[in-house]
Amino acid sequence: MKRVVIYTTPTCQHCGIAKQFLAEQGIGFIEYDLSKDHQKMAEIVSRTGRASVPIIEIDGEFIVGFDKNRLAKKLGM
Repeated sequence: MKRVVIYTTPTCQHCGIAKQFLAEQGIGFIEYDLSKDHQKMAEIVSRTGRASVPIIEIDGEFIVGFDKNRLAKKLGM
């Protein structure tokens, strides 16, 4: 099973779409709300150079934004 982490904010529409897609596919994930977790925000910006959301981390690799095809491929779908 792949480790999936999604970094979000409450006002991000694509974050909701990404979470819904993962849930519909039966993919469990850990979620961090970057509007509340400033330490995670600093960490993710340091690791990716990006501050936009959603950022989806799959086994240590990052997808910035919701790219359904790329996400499905990375998840082996």
